[in-house]
Amino acid sequence: MTISDRLIDWLNDSEGMGIVDLNADERNSLPTVRTEDGNVFEIVCRKAAEKEDGWMSAN
Repeated sequence: MTISDRLIDWLNDSEGMGIVDLNADERNSLPTVRTEDGNVFEIVCRKAAEKEDGWMSAN
């Protein structure tokens, strides 16, 4: 199970976050979340490349 899979499972099981729909688009590897107020968010999960400190931004 990847970190992305775990994140989707966590969001799917979360209550009180205002999530009304979760689309795990596995073909494009770009899951989306729709909130109660109608906003749609794309979730990007990627491993930070070549960073000694994994907490730093991958940019």
